[in-house]
Formats: sequence, C-alpha cells, structure tokens
Amino acid sequence: MQRILVIGSPGAGKSTLASRIAGRLGLPVIHLDREYFGPGWAVPDREEWRERVRALAAKPAWVMDGNYASTFDIRVPRATVIVWLDLPRWRCLASVLWRVARNYGRVRADLGPDCTERFDWSFMRWIWSYPAKMRPKTLRMLQRLRPDQRVYVLRSRSEIAALEAELSTLKEAA
Repeated sequence: MQRILVIGSPGAGKSTLASRIAGRLGLPVIHLDREYFGPGWAVPDREEWRERVRALAAKPAWVMDGNYASTFDIRVPRATVIVWLDLPRWRCLASVLWRVARNYGRVRADLGPDCTERFDWSFMRWIWSYPAKMRPKTLRMLQRLRPDQRVYVLRSRSEIAALEAELSTLKEAA
C-alpha cells in the first residue's frame, strides 16, 4: 500500500480519510483540491493541471484524495489501492452543509491559499447530480483495473471506520 487513491463525491469525507490513512501508514498526503485551486479559487489551465498531477502521481508513495476524473488516466495506473467513498448523496450534502457552517469565511487546510469556505448553489447541485454523472464513469474505471490493484468500495461511515481499523492492523503487522 504505497499509493492510495481516495475518490468519491464532494462531502463524502475524502480529505479526512486520506489524512487519517496517511497518518496511520506514515505516507505523505496529497489533497488535490489544495493543488488545483490557487489564491482566491484561481484554477490552472488543463495542460498545466495535468502536468502538476503527473508530477504528483510520479512520487513513490502517497495518499491522494480528489476526484478530478479528467486525470484518472494519470493517477489510477499509479495507484496500488483505490478507496471509493460511494456514500448516499443526502449524506454528502449534509456533510458539505455542516462543513460550510463550521468553516464559513475561513480557509481549510485541504484547500489552496485564500480559498475561503463559502456556500455555492452550483456546488450543491453538483453533489446532487454526482451519482448520475460520476458513478457510471467511476464504475467503468474500476472495471479496467489491473489484478494487482486493490479496491475498497465503502458505502457507509461504519465501512469507513472498518477500513481504518483494518489499515491499523496492517501497519502493526508490517
């Protein structure tokens, strides 16, 4: 488990889980939102972003969170483990609403500099449409994995906790 990719809907808990896994396994964490968004929510052009992701994915070890399906072709082949947080959209929406309420006007550690937390209706619509738009793409991507790549599909908070417990035992056994 040297390169772990954590994917899923916004609000599923990708950044939190990635940080916890990285801490448990002693791996560096890469939050793609922090890499993508520049000061004040500025975004890179497509080629600049793909080059940045190539450089990040080329590192020998990491726990990387974030969807950015347009870069699956770069990140997925490098991943030894993929964790898909396939949680219900109501759970993801509730988590984002709680996160916005808790952090409104502040910069979170998993975002770029000067990216203050805000409420955004279009982001809420994206979360609501995520299962219809992204779930099929994710399923197709998972069907094309190599036999040596391990996949965890987690559909509840209890399954997330169980994975964390399993990873702790792996670390102790190593």
